[in-house]
Amino acid sequence: MIKEQGQSIQNVSESMGIGPTAIRRWLAQYSAEQSGQPGIGKPLTAEQQRIRQLELENQQLRQDVTILKKAFGLLCPRNEMIYQLIVQLQKEAIPVKHSCRILAVSRSGFYEAQRRSAKPLVCKASVHLRAAFMASHQSYGSRRLVTAMANDGFQIGRSKVRSLMRKAALKPVWKRKFVHTTDSKHDLPIAANVLNRQFNPTAPDLAYVSDITYIRTGAGWLYLATVLDLYARKVVGWAMAPSMPAKLVCDALNMAIQQRRPALGLIVHSDRGSQYASELYQNLLTKHGFICSMSRKGNCWDNAVAERFFLNLKMERVWQRQYANHAEAKADITDYIVGFYNCKRINSALGNLSPAAYERKMTAREPIAVSEIT
Repeated sequence: MIKEQGQSIQNVSESMGIGPTAIRRWLAQYSAEQSGQPGIGKPLTAEQQRIRQLELENQQLRQDVTILKKAFGLLCPRNEMIYQLIVQLQKEAIPVKHSCRILAVSRSGFYEAQRRSAKPLVCKASVHLRAAFMASHQSYGSRRLVTAMANDGFQIGRSKVRSLMRKAALKPVWKRKFVHTTDSKHDLPIAANVLNRQFNPTAPDLAYVSDITYIRTGAGWLYLATVLDLYARKVVGWAMAPSMPAKLVCDALNMAIQQRRPALGLIVHSDRGSQYASELYQNLLTKHGFICSMSRKGNCWDNAVAERFFLNLKMERVWQRQYANHAEAKADITDYIVGFYNCKRINSALGNLSPAAYERKMTAREPIAVSEIT
């Protein structure tokens, strides 16, 4: 009214009931807005109202960005994660330059990471790790793989081995099954527990442990009897048959006798099965001057070493196979014992050595006898 109709401030004040001071302030702000200045009060023109609205939105966005930057800094993400986020933002039409500026990373670093990911480098350690894992018949965990890699000349930590195993999806597949093979319900004589869990003799061929287990095949059950020398946890005798007569355990012990030629007084430990309590087996022990030892009733821990060998055999070989017949199972189990367990498989109880390597090491440490003849 004042600007367009030329009325005085006093007339407008009296007609509108508004104080002249407020009218003068509005006039001053209107003149400032017309000249492009923001003014000091509430915007009056549509342009200034839009500018004020944009200024408030800009201020709010700045505050949001500040909060996000501080929160992002507290999370401390690795550059790899930031680069992945930039790739996702790029798919949403957000420029790389803008994303790198906001996320405080260099564009050159982002593009270099993209080039590296486009041409992945072959990790030499991962190749040898996979080879060691497959050589163990997919049975080694991270502990034994560290030792196996060290034996091959690769010094690598367990954490790194775990990381490489996860990336390569290397995971031992174990499953447990159980079938009773011990028939302790018989009237045959039972020997005392002479061994008494003394599983660490000081020399070879002082104490043997023996046991029987089963192998599933397409032609029916195959039974395996083994004899282990406790000194090096080495399988020194074994026999397989479709049934469990006393002759089965006798054949396994005879193999051990032929290979090792143990002296009189050897302790041969077993469970209370009827095969080990049989007259045929006991006569074999007496013939060679061996001492019979049997586990206490219902106590599998008294023969823990033999039980552990059977568990390893099944986890590392038998449960990964489907044998069509007995001949196939016999060949594969013999290959496991001769070609892997005795000469290659790492045993933590032997200082991460195989049974054969442990025997060689301990034999080399034995003092050489010097003749007293001069």
